[in-house]
Order: sequence, then structure tokens, then C-alpha cells
Amino acid sequence: MFNLKAEVKERAIFRTAGTLRRRRATGRATMDEKNREKKGAMTLVLALATLIAAFGSSFQYGYNVAAVNSPSEIMKQFYNDTYHRRTDDKLDSFTLTLMWSLTVSMFPFGGFLGSLMVGTLVNKMGRKGALLFNNIFSIVPAILMGCSKILESYELIIVSRLLVGICAGISSNVVPMYLGELAPKNLRGALGVVPQLFITIGILVAQLFGFRNLLANEKGWPILLGLTGVPAALQLVFLPFFPESPRYLLIEKKNELAAEKALQTLRGWKDVTDEMEEIRREDEAEKAEGFISVWKLFKMQSLRWQLISVIVLMAGQQLSGVNAIYYYADEIYLSAGVKSDDVQYVTAGTGAVNVFMTVVTIFVVECWGRRLLLLLGFSTCLISCIVLTAALALQNTIVWMPYISIICVIAYVIGHALGPSPIPALLITEIFLQSSRPSAYMIGGSVHWLSNFAVGLIFPFIQVGLGAYSFIIFAIICLLTTIYIFLVIPETKGRSFIEINQIFAKKNKVSDIYPEKEDLKDLPPGIPLE
Repeated sequence: MFNLKAEVKERAIFRTAGTLRRRRATGRATMDEKNREKKGAMTLVLALATLIAAFGSSFQYGYNVAAVNSPSEIMKQFYNDTYHRRTDDKLDSFTLTLMWSLTVSMFPFGGFLGSLMVGTLVNKMGRKGALLFNNIFSIVPAILMGCSKILESYELIIVSRLLVGICAGISSNVVPMYLGELAPKNLRGALGVVPQLFITIGILVAQLFGFRNLLANEKGWPILLGLTGVPAALQLVFLPFFPESPRYLLIEKKNELAAEKALQTLRGWKDVTDEMEEIRREDEAEKAEGFISVWKLFKMQSLRWQLISVIVLMAGQQLSGVNAIYYYADEIYLSAGVKSDDVQYVTAGTGAVNVFMTVVTIFVVECWGRRLLLLLGFSTCLISCIVLTAALALQNTIVWMPYISIICVIAYVIGHALGPSPIPALLITEIFLQSSRPSAYMIGGSVHWLSNFAVGLIFPFIQVGLGAYSFIIFAIICLLTTIYIFLVIPETKGRSFIEINQIFAKKNKVSDIYPEKEDLKDLPPGIPLE
């Protein structure tokens, strides 16, 4: 009897222990599920850091692209009047055109100079530090442009355009880099598109403020130019409260504690072991290879196709005709019967379409992937350029052709907003590791701004020589870029930086990411290309 009671008691104990184990296991599973849900969540800190970085930097880029368009005739008159007050003489047409060309072209030239500064700034000051330092190139020229009329100096405007160009050159590279390194991999695409969204918002705001009954008038144009300093001042106040890039802290500063704390702040929970381990694996690659300069990047076989891809995508983005479309848009609207006083509203409407489609891209980039959006975007631009060429050639013979031209302009803007505008900068973050990323952004940024400068310089001559058929050139560039993307660019959605580089290792015909170094043989094996 005693043995029976003891056996029953022992079984009860085992059942209780089993229940407790199951509960603990269930509890752990539930906790793991919650942790998996938390990983990749859009936390308040991450959202605010994205907002402040993009509004304080990328917004200025877009704003300064469009700010001088509306008041251009008034500003030219200011140049002429100022010169007359100084010399009692008038500027001749050629000199005035040259001075205005300098005013416009100083912006992309400054962008090129800013791109060359990116590597040094992000390595010495960090991603966040570079953005804070960059505000100097916005606030100072904003004050100078705002005071240019009072001081009767058009030289201040030309110099300031160079400075805000430097600001745009730095921010257009550093903001995608910063956000790409803050974001979890399942949100990297969406956050990587946010800088482009704020560029389009900046363009739209400049177009709205540039209405003739608002600031594009005799009294308001200095205020219109000077407003560019407001986002920079706000960023200078608020960005210091947000984390530096965890990858920068661990890989370059070797501060594991600060990197872990930054990740915990960004993710909103304590267990960031998996992400820290991923960064450590990347750190092993950095220890093996060391910092990769621009010159070294050009010579490395293991990064050859990544580098070619950056150059092709950045050149394709600017040489695909986006600036020419906007240049031609006013003429197209006028030919369709839009009154000259109403063209500014239609142009702002086109800017609103650009903003809306960029918002759409944020929501679809993690579903559709980068590769599909690039193919879809460049293909749309290709078709739009071909149809637009035919519509412009026939607009004087077929009465409804100008309306087809307007549809082509809107379709082109939609296509470019889907892929060519936002995705290339995002891909630079994804296809390069920490050691080569700054140099890759310097090269990509330089190609971007030089291509922008070249189109602005050459397109007026192409327009005179070819007229409506000038868009055939852009159609060819769109076609070649689309073919390259189809043949070379892999899908990077949802993959770690190490995994993406292992895909390119196969294209580069090397055994691993940095085959020259034995330290990397312990990295996880490559995943198959889809």
C-alpha cells in the first residue's frame, strides 16, 4: 500500500514537473514570438530619427532644386539693377545669361564637391556627426541669400548656391547611409526611400511657395531662398538626441557597449543579440580587409560588379531625362491650352504626383523588391520618352496630341518615382559593407552630380539641335539601364549585408566576399541567387 501511494505521488510529481516544463517552454515560445515581432518593428525612436534626418537634410536638397525656378525673371532683373547701380551701365544679354547659368549650375557643382567630402566626414565624425556638421552649409547660405537684396549683392547668391550644393551633395549620400544602418533589414527598403520622399516634398514646397502671389515676387524672393535654413536649424536642435549608427560605433569606433545601447534604443527592447552578432560578422570582414579607399575600390575584383552597378544606376538615374522632362513640361502644358498664369499650378500638381508615388514606393518596396521597382520604373520612363517624342513631333498636325504629351509627362514622373529616383542610393547601402560603403557613396554621389551638371549644361544644345527628338537619347539610356538591371542586379530585399555581398561574390568570380583574406573563411556560406 505504501509503495502504491509512493508511486502515485511520484507520478503526480512527474506530471507537475512536465506541466511546468511545458509552461516554461510555451512561455519561452510566446516570448520568442513577441521578440520576433519586436524585431523589425517601427519604433518611435527609429521613426523620429528618420523624420529628423530626412527633413533636416534631404528636404533642403529638393527645396533648393526648385527654389530659383519661379522667381528667375525677378532675380535676373535684380542682377541687372544691382549692376546698373554700381556702374551706371546695363548687363548685356550674354553676360546676364552667363551669370544666371552660374547661379543655377553652382548647385550641382557644389553637390559634386560635397560628394567628395563624404568619405572623410562619415569616417571621422560618424553618420550623425556628418549630418550635424553639414548644417553649416545650409544655415550660412540661407542667411546670405536672405540678406542679398538688402546688401545689393548678387555675388552672395552665387556663392550661396555653391554652399547649398555642397550641403545637398553631403546629405544625398549620408542620409541614406545613416538610415540604412539604423534600420532592421525588413524595413531597410522603406526607410531607404524616405530621403527621396523628402526631396520630392522639398520640390513641391518650393513650387507652392514659389507661386507669384506668395513669395515669387519683388519682395518675397529673398525669403523664398532663405527658408532653406529652417529645416537645418531644427535638425541641429533635435538630431543630437538620437543614436549614432550602431555599425559605425562597433566596426569603426570599436565601442561594443555604445553599439548595443544604440540598437536597444532603436529597437525598443533589450535582447539585440542576433543583430549584434550580424554586425560582429561584418566586423570580421572589416578586420580582414581594413578601410577601402576610392582608388582601392576601383582595383578590387571582389567588388567589381557592385561598383559598376552603382555607376550605371546613378548615371542612368540622371541621364534618363528627368530634368529634361521638367524643363519641357511648361512648354507642353502651354501647347495643351493651359494659360500661362495657370502653368505654375499644373507644375505643382505634377510635383504632388511625384510625392504621392514616392509614398507608394515606401509601402511597396519591401513587398515588390528593389529589382522589380527598378525594372518597372525604367521601363515606364522608356515607353514615356518614346511616346512623348511621337506626340511632340505630331502636336501641330493632330489636335489632341498635346494631351498625350501631358499624359506622358505624368507617366514619366510616376515611373521615375517608383524606381530610378529612390532605389539607387538605397542599393549602395545594401551592396557594400562598412569598409567600402563611404568610398562607394563618394563614387555614386560624384557620378550623380556630374551627370546632373552635364544634363543641365548640354540639354539646351541638344534641344536646339534635335527638338522633340531629343527624348530618343533618353529613351536609349533608359533601355540600356533596364537591360543592365535585368542581367546583373539581384534582389536584396530581406537579406543581410553579408548575404548580399556573397551573391555578388559569385558574379565577381571570387570564392568569398574578400577572397584575398583568410580571416573570412569562417563567414556563413553564400545563399543561392534567386
